[in-house]
Amino acid sequence: MAGNEAAVLIAVVAGIVGIGVIAQVLSDRFRVPSIVFLIAAGILLGPEVTGLLNPEEFGTAALSAIVGLSVAIIVFEGAFHLRIEEIREAPKTAFRLVTVGAVIALVGTGVAVHYLLGVGWLVAFLVGSLLVATGPTVIAPILDVVPVRDRVGVALDTEGIVNDVTAAITAVVIFEIITTGASGPSALVTLFAERLGYGLLVGIGIAALLYYMLQYVDLSPGNAPRNARLLVLAGALVAYAAANYLASEAGVAAVAVAGILLGNADVPYEEEISAFKGDVTLIVLSFVFITLAALLEFEVLLDLGLAGIAVVAVVALVLRPLLVFVSSAGDRITTEEKLFMSFVGPRGIIPASVATLFAIELRSEAIGMPEAADVLVGTVFLTILLTVLFEAGLARRIAEKLNVIPMRVIIVGGGSVGRELATRLEDRGENVVIVENNQERIQKVRDAGFTAHHGDGTDTDVLRSAGADNAKIIVAATGDDDANLLISQLSQSKFSPERVIARTNNPENVDAFEELGVRTISSAMATAQAMDNYIERPALANWMQGIGESGDVQEIEVTADPLIGESIRDLGPQLPEGCLIGLVCRGEESFVPEADFTLERGDRVTFIGRKESVREAMKWAHPEE
Repeated sequence: MAGNEAAVLIAVVAGIVGIGVIAQVLSDRFRVPSIVFLIAAGILLGPEVTGLLNPEEFGTAALSAIVGLSVAIIVFEGAFHLRIEEIREAPKTAFRLVTVGAVIALVGTGVAVHYLLGVGWLVAFLVGSLLVATGPTVIAPILDVVPVRDRVGVALDTEGIVNDVTAAITAVVIFEIITTGASGPSALVTLFAERLGYGLLVGIGIAALLYYMLQYVDLSPGNAPRNARLLVLAGALVAYAAANYLASEAGVAAVAVAGILLGNADVPYEEEISAFKGDVTLIVLSFVFITLAALLEFEVLLDLGLAGIAVVAVVALVLRPLLVFVSSAGDRITTEEKLFMSFVGPRGIIPASVATLFAIELRSEAIGMPEAADVLVGTVFLTILLTVLFEAGLARRIAEKLNVIPMRVIIVGGGSVGRELATRLEDRGENVVIVENNQERIQKVRDAGFTAHHGDGTDTDVLRSAGADNAKIIVAATGDDDANLLISQLSQSKFSPERVIARTNNPENVDAFEELGVRTISSAMATAQAMDNYIERPALANWMQGIGESGDVQEIEVTADPLIGESIRDLGPQLPEGCLIGLVCRGEESFVPEADFTLERGDRVTFIGRKESVREAMKWAHPEE
């Protein structure tokens, strides 16, 4: 009999892992975050639908342990990828999201739950504390399919990881107050500081130990990468278990601290560790999401009724936009990006797992609060279900509608040329990363509000870590022609950008660059041409000086069906006021079109005119851009 039960559990676990892998494949295929498929699979397999998966078969203690260790791996992996230097790109927004934003979410949700669901303040704030957390488990899959600007992604990543920790600890503190009767602000602060302190202490200790062992201990040369991966994985689990032994839920803080410290240290085999933990995280993420979704009880959700939906609406449509706009005020984040961050904040693993464990205890005879347990689980799972379905599931479309998926441009060289080019590109909404090796220039780049990546641009690994694999354009803009030539060669041979553009200071080197197929801008020739324009074409030169401020010139491919087959004469009245078509490029030929010239799909047109009119014309000609 025992053997049959074991066989059933093995089959269930294997099935969950298999479904998780399928969900990831579907995610990559349809550009929808994998969590959507994982939650759907859990509900379909759970007792409420097919009954093929019943998480209760694992037993309460076993399920709690498995979920806890899985959360440890997930949080550690997310923290390991969070770079301190990247947080500098959006320091104000990231800091405010985890402080002011978290308070707005906690208080606002607590008030909404209290008045809409009619429960006591402590239970209301218990729900509110859990719904502060977004988390890397839901944010990372979204950012995988929606490549937003780095500063937006970093702000969301930071919010997810830090708020996961603070939300879990806050929830535990409130839960202890409910179950033990502790009261007063001093008890709240003491309990919170105790758990955070244990987490920091254990996290720092484990990170230091792992760093020492990776750097100075012989891990066996033949198997060193494998041993390093296993060592880090074991360290994450030990950090979680040790901190949790000292104080419940301190383990989440411990693994987050250890992950951040180790990820920002220069440790050997970092790429192997990162890839390995990514694969492990995929497996445990699949298990946790599917298992917890299978615990969902429709009856509990239905009991909440319209009041429950109203709570979710307040959380997602009122509090989330409010805290995002307050947190990002004064930072270099556009209104469209703020709206994207507002409408993409689904809740994930931490609220689901902690709420499930709390509900089990609240329903026990010792505590005897089944109604509070139902409100807790129902509200948390309803929020997760609806936010994942609508926000994560539609994240790509929301981003496209708001036009927040920029073209990634890597500029190697953070001097005056690189910074000026970055200013113009970012003004048009592009995602620019500047690679620079000089610390003084790095600081200037960051002070100007640009994303900076420290390193030598002639190093393939540096270009790759800056995002060259996904870059559409790579620009070599250093003051050294030899360096620019090497950067251009590496860009073309190691990566696949649409274009490589290089700066050359010596006009005699232009041919060497052009032979590589690299579009080359000679500083001397560009300066001479600009001077010639002021001599022979002063009005045009003055107008061109204001490009990007009042006027603009942009080239774009024609893909809109209504424009295909239409003549320039017929399209003229349809153009936005203050804009005209200056050039058409078909194949290798560029020319000023006559009135009877008809456009074909794939033609590239150059719009000239007022800045706003040109941007409107671009969307008109190429709606997908």
